[in-house]
Amino acid sequence: MKLTRKLVLGKAKASDLESVKKLNCWGCSLTDISIFSQMANIEVLTLSVNSISSLSPLAGCLSLCELYLRRNKIPSLSELSHLRPLTRLRVLWLAENPCCGTDSSQYRLTVLRCLPRLQKLDNQVVTEDEIALALAEGEVVTTPPSSVQNQLSTNGLPDAETENDPLNYNMEETNKIREELGMKLLSRDKFTSLSSPSTRENKPSMKKTHTLDAVLLLLRDLDEEELHVVHTAAQNRLQTFTLESETLNNSLQTQKTADIQH
Repeated sequence: MKLTRKLVLGKAKASDLESVKKLNCWGCSLTDISIFSQMANIEVLTLSVNSISSLSPLAGCLSLCELYLRRNKIPSLSELSHLRPLTRLRVLWLAENPCCGTDSSQYRLTVLRCLPRLQKLDNQVVTEDEIALALAEGEVVTTPPSSVQNQLSTNGLPDAETENDPLNYNMEETNKIREELGMKLLSRDKFTSLSSPSTRENKPSMKKTHTLDAVLLLLRDLDEEELHVVHTAAQNRLQTFTLESETLNNSLQTQKTADIQH
């Protein structure tokens, strides 16, 4: 069953989707929740006891604080990648889904590694020690292949052109980093300055430039603590380059001296 605008407004007793902050759709036999791509202001959402298999429509619900998904048909924890941009999400109930598997301990660590901002998971409070353990031992959650394919197929380019398009490369680099940081993914229109024909003619030579563009774009969204982390990492990287450069120079100088002596 598809959740429609009419059903949402009826349940929430609202006049428009933008004004809906809380919604309870417990046990409604739902399979299609694409309507949530139009509901960025939703804060508390109950979808337990349905037949939902994909969480991709929730990726834009940036105000979401509580999400109840118990007893659905979510097949893999990779679906949690769609929840990474939801930086306000603090409560998640995911139990009794196929993705939970049989190892409850590893399942919990993996969920918390993907969503370390959670304060309560499956009606159980999350501790700081759990988060630390999850970051060390939880499995890495990747984006479902089907979602990646859908994203690539929506930009209007043939598959071959899409694969080699520097604009798409830049998007992937930026969004890959943003996803790891739990930040909102950027749309293609953010990169229109890179889509000119002259840019496309220089595909191979622009990969490093695109990576730099992605990093610089990310800096605008980082807070003070996150900037300190980036600063430290950059300093360490620079020290590595300096040591390598000094080693190379010393090697060349030694070789030059040996040549002169001979």
